[in-house]
Amino acid sequence: MNLAISYIIIAIYCFSLMLIFFYSLAQLNLLINYLGFKRKTDDAPKFNLLDPNEIPMVTIQLPLYNEKYVVERLLENISKIEYPLNKLEIQVLDDSTDESVEDTAKLIADLQEKGIDIQHIRRTNRQGFKAGALKDGLAIAKGEFIAIFDADFLPDSDWLKKTVIYFKDSEIGVVQTRWGHINRDYSVLTRIQAFALDAHFTLEQVGRNSKGHFINFNGTAGIWRKECIIDAGNWEGDTLTEDLDLSYRAQLKNWKFKYLEDVETPAELPVVISAARSQQFRWNKGGAENFRKTASRVLSANGIDFKTKCHGIMHLLNSSMFLFVFVVAILSIPMLYIKNSFGHLGWVFEMTSFFIVSTIILFVCYWFTYKSIQGSSFDSFIDYIKLFFTFFSVALGFSLHNSVAVIQGHMGKRSEFVRTPKFNINNLKDTWKGNKYINTKLSPNMIFEAILMCYFMFGMYSATQLNDFGMFPFHFMLFAGFGFVFYQSLTSKV
Repeated sequence: MNLAISYIIIAIYCFSLMLIFFYSLAQLNLLINYLGFKRKTDDAPKFNLLDPNEIPMVTIQLPLYNEKYVVERLLENISKIEYPLNKLEIQVLDDSTDESVEDTAKLIADLQEKGIDIQHIRRTNRQGFKAGALKDGLAIAKGEFIAIFDADFLPDSDWLKKTVIYFKDSEIGVVQTRWGHINRDYSVLTRIQAFALDAHFTLEQVGRNSKGHFINFNGTAGIWRKECIIDAGNWEGDTLTEDLDLSYRAQLKNWKFKYLEDVETPAELPVVISAARSQQFRWNKGGAENFRKTASRVLSANGIDFKTKCHGIMHLLNSSMFLFVFVVAILSIPMLYIKNSFGHLGWVFEMTSFFIVSTIILFVCYWFTYKSIQGSSFDSFIDYIKLFFTFFSVALGFSLHNSVAVIQGHMGKRSEFVRTPKFNINNLKDTWKGNKYINTKLSPNMIFEAILMCYFMFGMYSATQLNDFGMFPFHFMLFAGFGFVFYQSLTSKV
């Protein structure tokens, strides 16, 4: 291999490794914050809901788009929310284009007959997608506070009583709750999604919020102060993650966010790889779009301390880590040959230890979040080890798909908001077969994922030929991860 090309590969490889390492250090700092917060008590001022004069008016917004399989479950659940009827309004923001519209209308009519203030709000177009629907609903909302639930979320009946009380503090703009997972154990795919989300909703949200760093409203299972939304510039549909966008604009306006780890809002995880793909693509592209839109504002903002700015930038760069991991993965095989061709460059390969250290840091961080939900017994730890490396492998398998999303986001390429289809999956006996919303087209990335599976098999073969097994575990996880994603993509079409 040409020495000049080798130096270029080494430079890109080492740069990506260092960014991944800095990200892991940020996660470690969040873990320290998280563990410190667990020892504190909550003495925030709260509304007294036993006093009729303190009960605020609330609007619940339910954005829908072709939710045939879950709309009945959603409306039945929301109708059980315990809150004075004269202080509660429900807006069903229905952008649907299929027969679910008629079903939804009938369900709403039945609830109206029971005395519930619920409105079926339809638009003539989907301008702004979910953000546009929320904005249109906000314009006519009666509530001082706006709770939002996606169609697959099932809040407990006392959810409002546990959340709206914190708005007695006039500086609070948002109260966000932790997502639960009604179908966590449905499959390997749902278990690893739950694993990743649990880390976000414990380590990251608590770790940031406990020190006053910026966090994000998660698009659902939270409640906004209407004044905060308007003051921050209202909902905008120029990114695929309108929730992250508005969150940062609100916090740059000095609104405070309150995160409630102890209030769980159950929801359904995607059970088909195509649904997980569309969700991952939207989240990761939206994250990159928001970095492009917001990072400079965070860095130049007055009155925000340096550490909060650093965590804000790393937060906005979260999705971009997939790109850096993908770069490290692709270059790891050329690096294997460079190491065995140019002995004088051996010192460079000490950089690989940064990836090992980063993995160990994440292993430790995720363990604390895992045990907070699943327990800390020996059996739980063994299950955690297996799940962590399964998650790590599958995350590597998604790295190509997510890297494409990140690159498009940073380049400013616009794309349509693709919803994640819902399935009404509650237990192992339920099936997704026959769901009309499933994307039956094979992803073009599948071809490249199959090629990458073979590429990393070659990496394992190279280890045996060069008698250098340092990267063998990494290449094995990459092979397994791309193989899993490729196989799941094929079988989900059957």
